[in-house]
Amino acid sequence: MSPSGAAPAPPLARPALGRWPVLAWGLWDWGSAAFNAVITTFVFSVYLTSDDFGPGAAAKLGWALAAAGVLVAVFAPITGQRADRSGRRTWWLAVNTGLVIAASAGMFFVQPSPDYLWLGLLLLAAGNVFFEFASVNYNAMLPEISTPATVGRVSGLGWGLGYLGGIVLLLIVFFGLIDPEVGLFGVTGENGLDVRVTMLFCAGWTLLFSLPVLLTLRDDPARRGPRGPRVGIGASYRMLFASIAHLWRTDRDTVYFLGASAVFRDGLAGVFTFGAVIAANVFGFTDGGVIVFGIAANVVAGIATIAFGVLDDRIGPKRVIVLSLTSMVAAGLVVFALHDQGRTAFWVAGLVLCVFVGPAQSASRTFLARLIPEGEEGQVFGLYATTGRAVSFLAPASFATAIWVGAQVTGVSSDDAEHFGVLGIVLVLAVGLALLVPVRARTRADSALVQHSATGP
Repeated sequence: MSPSGAAPAPPLARPALGRWPVLAWGLWDWGSAAFNAVITTFVFSVYLTSDDFGPGAAAKLGWALAAAGVLVAVFAPITGQRADRSGRRTWWLAVNTGLVIAASAGMFFVQPSPDYLWLGLLLLAAGNVFFEFASVNYNAMLPEISTPATVGRVSGLGWGLGYLGGIVLLLIVFFGLIDPEVGLFGVTGENGLDVRVTMLFCAGWTLLFSLPVLLTLRDDPARRGPRGPRVGIGASYRMLFASIAHLWRTDRDTVYFLGASAVFRDGLAGVFTFGAVIAANVFGFTDGGVIVFGIAANVVAGIATIAFGVLDDRIGPKRVIVLSLTSMVAAGLVVFALHDQGRTAFWVAGLVLCVFVGPAQSASRTFLARLIPEGEEGQVFGLYATTGRAVSFLAPASFATAIWVGAQVTGVSSDDAEHFGVLGIVLVLAVGLALLVPVRARTRADSALVQHSATGP
C-alpha cells in the first residue's frame, strides 16, 4: 500500500526489445523532436530572438521559459497523480500531446515584429508546459515495455529515435522551406513565412508519430480504480509530501537521486534550449548555419545515446551519468572561454556537449527504473517526474541571470553579454553532478530488501 492509500495496479506483461510496442513507444520520441528540436531549440527560439523582434528578446525568452517551469512545478503533481489514480495514462498522454500540437500550429500566426513577440513567447511557454505534462505519462510507460535486463537499451532507443527524428525533420524543413529562396508550395522568407509554415509542418509531424503509441498501448479498463472525488492542489501536494516522507524512511538513496537528477536534467534541457541561441547570437551562425549544426548535433546525439544505452546495461547508469556530466561541464567552459574565436570553436565544443546530453538523460531514467522495487514504479516515477519538473525553471532562470550579471560586470548591453548565459547552464550541471556523486547505485532487489527491513515483515 502506498502512502497515499492507493493499492498498486497489477503488473503488465512486458514485451521484449524490438517488438512493436517498444517501437511504437519510441516513435513518440521521434515525433516529439518537432517540438523540442525544431521549435524550442533550432528554429522558433532563434526566430523569436532575431533582430526583427526588438532588443532583449533572448533574455525575455529565458524568463518566459522560467515562468513555464513554475507552472509545471505547481501543476505537475495534479496531472501525474490524476493519471495514476484514473488508470488513463494513455488518455492524458493524448490530451497533452494534442495541446502541444495546437500550440505548435498557433506559432504560424507569429509574424516577425516586436508586436508579436509576446504571442510567440506565450505559445512557446504553453507548449513547453504541455510537453512536460505529456512526458510525465510517456516516461512512466517505460517499465511497461522493458525488463530489468533491457531497460537501458529501451530507454536509449527512445532517446536515440528522438534525436534521429530531429535530423530527418531538420533536413526536410531546411532544404524544403528555409534554405531555398522559393521552397515547397512556393513558400519564401518574406514576412517569416518559411519559419511559420515550418511550425505547421511540425504540428503535423507530432500528430503523425504520436498515433502509434496512443493506438498500441491502450488504457486497460481493468486497471482503472473507482472514480473518486477530485483532488485539488493542496491535497495533491499532501499526497506528494507523504510519498516523499515514505521514501525518506525506507530508501533515502532514491530521494537523493530524485533531487540530484532534478537539477542536472534541467541543465541538460538548457543545453539544447539555449544552444542554438548562443550559436546564432554569440558565434555568428546564420539561420541556415544553425540548422546545419542542429543536424550534426542530432546525428552525434542519436548515435551516442543508442550506443550508451548498451553501455548502460553493462557498466551501470551512474557511471554513464557521471562521465557525461563531467565532460559537459568541461565542454561548456570551453565554449565560454572561446566565445570570441568564431564558429569553428563552437562546432568542436558544441558537438562534444551533444555527445553526452542524450546518454545522461537516458541513463537518468534507467537509474531509477533499476532502483524501484517491484510494484512501486508508478509512485516513484511520479515523484521523478514531479521533482524534475518542479525545478524546470532553474536553467532558464540561471541563463537569464548569468546574462544580467555579465552585463553588469562588463558594462555592456544584455545582447552583448549573452555568452555569459553559458556559465549559467554550466553551473546547473555542476550542482547536479555534485549532488549525484554521493548517491549509491543499487539494483531493484537491493531496494526491495531495504524497504522490507525498514517497514518490517
